Amino acid sequence: MITTAARGLERPVLRRPQIAPDVSAIGAVAADCLVQELETRPKPGLVSHVDNGSHDDMDAGTFRRSAAAIRPYLQRLADAGALGCGMGRLRIIGLEAERAMLAATAGVNTHRGAIFGLGLLCAAAGARAGGLVDPGLPLGAVVARLWGDSIFDGPVLLHSHGSAARRRFRAGGARMEAANGFPSVYRIGLPALRGATPIALEDTEAARVEACFALIAFVEDTNLLHRGGLDGLRFAHDAARRFIASGGVGVSGWRARAQSIHESFVARRLSPGGSADLLAMTLFVDAHERPIS
Repeated sequence: MITTAARGLERPVLRRPQIAPDVSAIGAVAADCLVQELETRPKPGLVSHVDNGSHDDMDAGTFRRSAAAIRPYLQRLADAGALGCGMGRLRIIGLEAERAMLAATAGVNTHRGAIFGLGLLCAAAGARAGGLVDPGLPLGAVVARLWGDSIFDGPVLLHSHGSAARRRFRAGGARMEAANGFPSVYRIGLPALRGATPIALEDTEAARVEACFALIAFVEDTNLLHRGGLDGLRFAHDAARRFIASGGVGVSGWRARAQSIHESFVARRLSPGGSADLLAMTLFVDAHERPIS
């Protein structure tokens, strides 16, 4: 899915998810973040509530069913984290979540990457809320500390698109991202989201678009490598970096420019699914670690 390389239509304002002070709300917040990611547009090549992006086999309804199906398992991951469970138990719950996802989507993989990455962050939030680690420790650091050494121990999905792209292009992927404490979230997604929030004022969708473009610009997304090879990845990086360099959502006409980039991704059948997963993770981390103003 991902490794760190470096840094239209008006929508109603959507609330940003807020974390409750107990473990029992963690799964709901995580599922809400998946819906927030879906309801962000324009998102180059990705499914939204407006169109299917570069996909013929899924739409917004598919993603909503998937998010609802895996919500209980995200909560179970949080509960397992609060109980101090190891990676073996987390992996079992994750596989159960994947089966529920596939049942809800008639076999379409909508959230496999999110089940892994967001699921680990849910477990970390549970461990932190349960008092197993310093409450001031970032969730990514909790993942790296508690499960970093065991993340690579599980079976590899040899026939998945992400695994094939990792082997072919020697990309690090989702496991490396998680074991390192989600650097793409903390170094790219969060700074972009929080930096755009004052610029976009109350338009939280705009801040999410900015974070999405920043992630696409600097993440080595194996979904892009699978669909477009190195040329596709370079095209995506260049397009997203130009959007950010020209002022991103902070300048007038940004929606039209973002929509044009979206259409260029669709024309090439590019879909940065790893960046979409990371956007949902960024929203989740922000909900738990948002600075108090």
